[in-house]
Amino acid sequence: MSFDQLINMIREYLPPDKVALVEDAYHYAAEAHQGQMRKSGEAYLEHPLHVALTLAELQLDTTSLVAALLHDVPENCGIPISDIQSRFGKEAAKLVDGTTKLGKLSWQAPEDMAKHSGITSREEQAENLRKMLVAMAEDLRVVFIKLADRLHNMQTLYALSPEKQRSIAQETAEIYAPLAHRLGIWELKWQLEDLSFRYLEPEKHQHITELLSARRLQQESFIAEVIQTLHQEFQQIGLMVEISGRPKHIYSIHQKMEKYADLGKDFDDIHDLLAIRILVDTVPDCYRALGTVHNLWHPLPDQFNDFIANPKPNGYQSLHTTVWFQGTISLEIQIRTHEMHRIAEFGVASHWRYKEGDTRDIHFEERISWLRQLVEWHRELSGAEEFLESVKTDIFNDQVFVYTPKGEIKDLPMGSTPLDFAYRVHTDLGHRCIGSKVNGRMVPLNYQLKNGDVVEIMSTKGERGPSRDWLNPALALVKTSHAKEKIRQWFKKQERTENIERGRELLEKVIRQLGLKLIDREKLADMFKHDSIDDFYAAIGYGGITTHQIALRLASQQQQPRITQVTPSKLPSSAVTVDGVGDLLTTLAQCCHPVPGDKITGYITRSRGITVHRQDCHNVANLNEEERLVNVEWTLTDSVFPVNIQVQAWDRVGLVRDITTMIAEEKVNIAAVNFANNEDHTTSTILTLETKNLAQLSLLLTKIEGIRGVISATRTSDTTPTKTGTQPDTS
Repeated sequence: MSFDQLINMIREYLPPDKVALVEDAYHYAAEAHQGQMRKSGEAYLEHPLHVALTLAELQLDTTSLVAALLHDVPENCGIPISDIQSRFGKEAAKLVDGTTKLGKLSWQAPEDMAKHSGITSREEQAENLRKMLVAMAEDLRVVFIKLADRLHNMQTLYALSPEKQRSIAQETAEIYAPLAHRLGIWELKWQLEDLSFRYLEPEKHQHITELLSARRLQQESFIAEVIQTLHQEFQQIGLMVEISGRPKHIYSIHQKMEKYADLGKDFDDIHDLLAIRILVDTVPDCYRALGTVHNLWHPLPDQFNDFIANPKPNGYQSLHTTVWFQGTISLEIQIRTHEMHRIAEFGVASHWRYKEGDTRDIHFEERISWLRQLVEWHRELSGAEEFLESVKTDIFNDQVFVYTPKGEIKDLPMGSTPLDFAYRVHTDLGHRCIGSKVNGRMVPLNYQLKNGDVVEIMSTKGERGPSRDWLNPALALVKTSHAKEKIRQWFKKQERTENIERGRELLEKVIRQLGLKLIDREKLADMFKHDSIDDFYAAIGYGGITTHQIALRLASQQQQPRITQVTPSKLPSSAVTVDGVGDLLTTLAQCCHPVPGDKITGYITRSRGITVHRQDCHNVANLNEEERLVNVEWTLTDSVFPVNIQVQAWDRVGLVRDITTMIAEEKVNIAAVNFANNEDHTTSTILTLETKNLAQLSLLLTKIEGIRGVISATRTSDTTPTKTGTQPDTS
C-alpha cells in the first residue's frame, strides 16, 4: 500500500490545499510511528494508511482523512491531543480523541474485571455500546474511522492467536458488520461479514470458496451471456445503461445455504448465486429498464421490491426483481441510478463530502433519524439487558415498511406486530389498543407485519392499560424493545404491593409448572441482582423479569459442552460427573426423569452403575441408605432427555392436533402420548417429550397453555393421566 495511491485518489475530489493538509498529516504520522511494527510484521504506518485509503474510497472529507492518519498517534506514540489540535485544528483533534476512546472499548469485559468491579460482561458491553452510539450521534465520522480501522484489523487478523481471532471476529459479526449495514455502507458490510465468517466458521468458509472456485468459469460465461442480451435490448429502445454482474458474497451464500438446508436442498439447488446490476441516469429510466427486463424474461411472483418508492431507513434505493432466465434459472436483477448506486455502496458516508463546502445535504438528517431516536430511547432504558435488546432488535434487524391509514410511512424491525406499530405511533395508543386491522381486514395482535401493509389500530376511548400477557414471549405479541419497555414502565408505575403479589404468583407458577421444589427464592433473587425478595417479586410483576428468563437462568447454572444426541434414559459416561470422576455407567431414573437444569443426585445401584435422580425425587427422599448417594453434576446439554408433562384442557375437536403441531414446530420429539376423558368435559393428557433442558421445557409449557381450551400444562412424574376429581393410582 503506497501513499501515492491515497494522494491520487483524493485528488479526484479534493482541492489542492486540502490534499496538502492530508500530506502533512501523513508525514506527521510517519515521524510519530517511526520504528514501530505491527504483529503482522509490517511497519505500523501501514495501518493508518489503509484506514485513510478506505475512507478515501468512501470520498470522505479532509478532516476524516487527517484523523484517520493520526488516530493511533496519541495512544501509541504518547503525543497529546493538544499538539494535534494546534497543528491540524480543533475538529481533527476531536475526531482523533473520539476514535481513541472508542478503541479502548471492550465488548466482552474480562472475567477479572467483572469480579473486581461488580460489572458483568453483558453490562460492560451495553455501556460500551451506549458510548459508541452517543459518539456516533455527535459526529458520525468517528464511527466511519472505527469501521475502516476494524476492516484493516480483520484483514491482518492472521497474526493474532486463535483465541483473539475468534473473539475479534465475533465482535465484528455482532457489532461492526450490522452497524455498517444500518449506516448503509455496503462496501464495508460485506467485507466485514466475509472476514468474520472466515475465522468463526473456517471449514464452512473454505467449503463455499471451493464450490465457487469450481463454478467460476461457468459463472463468468453466464454473466457475459446475460449482459450481452440486455445490452442488445436496451440499444433497441435507446436507453443508456451500465451493466455489471457479480457473484453473491461468501457469507451471503452461507446464509442462503442454511435457509435451503431447512428445506432439504443443497448448494446445487441455489441458482441465484449471481446478481446483475443495471445503472441508469434517471428515476424514470429505472422503471423503463424494469419493463424491458420483464418483457424479456418472466418475473417470479412475490420477488419484486420497489425500494425507490419506499427507501430503506439507511437511504438505500433500488428496484429488485428476480426473473426466469431461459426458463430454468432464477436471476436477481437490481436497477438503480448512478446516484442511488453511490449511496448504496457508501451509505450515509456518501453525504458527508457535502459538508466540505457550503452546501449541506438536506437529506442527511433524515438518513440518521433512527440514530437520533435510539440515543433518545437509551435514556429511558436503564438496564443492560434492555439496552442490548433494543439495539439488536430495533436497530440491527432488517426492517419492514408499513403505512398509517393517512399514508404516513413507519419503519419497524422485521417480525413486528400491530402492537409494535401502535407503540411506535404513540405510547398512549399502544396502552389503549384492543384490536387491529391490516389492509382493511381484522388480524390478531401477533400478526407479523409485511412491507406495504396499511395498519389501523382500534382503541378504547377511556383510560386503559396494557395486558401482562403482551410481555409473554410465547405469545409473540410484541417484538420491539421500545414497545416492551413502554409496557414495563406502565406496570412499574402501578401499586408496588400489586406487583409484588403478581410476581410471587408468577414465580410460584413457573416453579410448580416445571416440577421444581428445591428452589431457594432468595438465592434466585440474588442471581438477578435484587437485594430483597420483594424487589425481585416486583420486577417479575411489572415484567422487568420474565418467567422464561427465570427458566433460562436455572438451566444455565450448568455450563456444558456440546455432544452428539443420545437415546433417552441411556447416558454415556460423560453425561454426568461423579465427584469429578468419569467413565462410570450412568442412567436416568425413570421415576423422576431429570433434565439439565434440575438439581440431581446419584444413587449407587448393585448392577446398573449410577442412577441419576432429581434431588426432590420421592424415592431419594424416602431412602434409608444415604451412604449409597453420591454427588453428581451435569456435563452436557445438547442431548435430549425424556420428561413427562400433563395437560388439562376442555375437550374439543382438534385439541390433540393443535398441541402436537405446536410441539413439532418447536422441533421437540413426542415419545409417547396417553390421555383420558373426564366426566366434566375436560381431558387429561400425558405427553413424554424429549427436551434439552429446563429453559426449553418452560417455553413449551407456556406455549401449550396459550392453546385454546388448555387449562394448565405442568411437569409430572406420572405416566397415567390423572382424571379430574380423582387421586392418582399409587398401587
